[in-house]
Amino acid sequence: MAGKGGLARLDVGVLTAEQQEKLRQFKIQTRIDNEKYLRSHPEVKVLIGDFMRDVLLKRPDDIQEFAADYFTKTNLHMVIGSKMEGNSDVE
Repeated sequence: MAGKGGLARLDVGVLTAEQQEKLRQFKIQTRIDNEKYLRSHPEVKVLIGDFMRDVLLKRPDDIQEFAADYFTKTNLHMVIGSKMEGNSDVE
């Protein structure tokens, strides 16, 4: 029976020690790569923060439709660019 996240329990005996080490190294490298990407693209933090702010302020009933509308706004790049420059009055 599957538990939360789809796993009933971890079966640590499935992977060999070498496979476990490779998996651990892969996870570490993935985190490093993700961190490098996010540091080189600060607009991601602004974009997600602005989206979350709108979600929490407007509390839409249909979050998927709200997200689709938000991320397809024709002026989204201008809004985020302006917020990165410190001008929060562009919408």
